[in-house]
Formats: sequence, structure tokens, C-alpha cells
Amino acid sequence: MSRQLNVKDPARLVDGTELRGRLLAGLPVTEQRLRLAEASTTVLEGGDGPPVVLLHGGTDSGGVSWAPSITRLCQNARVVVPDLPGLGESEPVAEMNEVVFSDWLAEVVQMTCEEKPTLLAHSLLGGLAARFAIQHGELLRRLVLIGVPGIGPYHMPLGLLITAIRFDLRPSERSGARFADWAFLDPARTRHRNPEWFDALMAYEVSRGMVPHVRRTMRQLIKACTKQIPAADLQRIDVPTALVWGKADRMVRLRIAEHASARFGWPLQVIEDAGHVPMVEQPESFVRALRVAFAYGEP
Repeated sequence: MSRQLNVKDPARLVDGTELRGRLLAGLPVTEQRLRLAEASTTVLEGGDGPPVVLLHGGTDSGGVSWAPSITRLCQNARVVVPDLPGLGESEPVAEMNEVVFSDWLAEVVQMTCEEKPTLLAHSLLGGLAARFAIQHGELLRRLVLIGVPGIGPYHMPLGLLITAIRFDLRPSERSGARFADWAFLDPARTRHRNPEWFDALMAYEVSRGMVPHVRRTMRQLIKACTKQIPAADLQRIDVPTALVWGKADRMVRLRIAEHASARFGWPLQVIEDAGHVPMVEQPESFVRALRVAFAYGEP
């Protein structure tokens, strides 16, 4: 993978405006800001069809991490991609917790969707999304969880924990590359798909990681979202739920998905040759898996 971020102006790196523009270039979406849960939230919207809300994982860069799959999803759906408060370009809240998240997501749905949406939730935010479905399933059409630690017994790998601490203490090109080695099955191969976009993503991650409120939000998410949700609570989810997982996910092992699928009856789609971020690593296979997941629960 590339170790060159090609960002020579520190002020521009921290601001991230140019980098974000490069990440969104050519996508069939518009960007707006909405006041949600007392925080100015950046939201991408595009496409036409049944609404699909994409929740990014525990990434400093927010919703732009969905970019490689957005164009394909927009072909058959109206896609809504918010940046969680405190991440990406959204303003922070005092504390990101289950209650604040629930209020915020309910407002996202109510203000951007004319009908019940399918909710796709990745990684750390997937745990909060599952809890939202437990309490507010009436607002959702379907739920798809991707690489979510909270749906089973989870212990963060020691190497990943050390990598996360290093990035938190000193966001840099080097610490970002170490984190990418955990997130992607093969960072070099993923970069080869679109080197300019991949390098911009890595640089944008570093730029956001330098912002104090982003670092604070990430710490809050890791603390809250790596805890296991009680099985009795997950049993209460009555909205059709499916799982999509990278077969070689090192951050959240496939066995967690397999156990949840067997216990709760949630269909599981496994994506070959992908790690923790299949929507970036294998976007074509990811969207095909979603089509199968979307069909679950349809009349």
C-alpha cells in the first residue's frame, strides 16, 4: 500500500476539505447539512427508489467510506449517508451514547425518508443500530449488519487495540497505514482499484484524527460499542435482519456472525477475499450480497 499521502499543507490536512472533495468526486450525490439531535449533521443523498440509510463504522472520516459502493446502490435506491455527530464533517455532541444516537437516527429517518428505510450499519455503529431496532423497529423496513462486534462475545484483538491507541495518541501516515493493515485483507490490492481515491481516504482519516472532538467521539464509540448486546434483547428485534460479512475480517471474526445467524435466524452472506470493509474492498460482491439480504423478509 502507498505510504505517500501527498499532502504538504498541514492546515489543509487538518481541514480536509480538498481531500473530502476528492473522495466524493463523480458520485451521484448531493451534500447538505441538517440540524439533528442538536448537532449540525452532514448528509449525502442520491439515487431514486426505496430509501436506504448507510451508517459508517468506527472511522474518523465518516460516511465517505461508503463511496466505492454508493454509485451502484443509487441505481436502485434512494441512498442517505449521514456522518455521525463528531465524525466526518458533522458537529460533535457532548457524549455519543445509546440515547443520543437513538434520537439522532430517528431524526435522520424522519427528515430524509418518505417511507421506512432499509438500514445498513457497519462495525461499531452496527451495535447502536441493533439497539435502535430493538426500541424503534417500527421506523425501519429492514436491518443489515456488517462486521458488528456487539452481536456476540467480542474481545478486541490485542494488536488492534495497540494500533488504535497509537493512532489516537499520534495520528500519522504511519499509524494510519498500520490501522489499514487490520481493516483491509490486502491494502495494496484495494489501493490498486483506485489509487488516488484510496490515498485520499488514508489522508482524510489522518486529518480527521487530528481533530480533538473526533478523537473523543471515537473513544466513546469504542467503549460503548464493543460491549455485547444481551441475547434476550437481540431476540426482540422484529424487523427482518440479515448479516453481511467479510470472510477474512480480522477486526470482528466471521465466527461472531455465524453464531448470531444460527442463534437468531438471521441470514448470513459471506464475501470472499474481503476483510472488515467489504464495501470498499469488494464493492461488486458487496452489492450482490445486499440484493440477497434485501430480499429477506419480502412478501
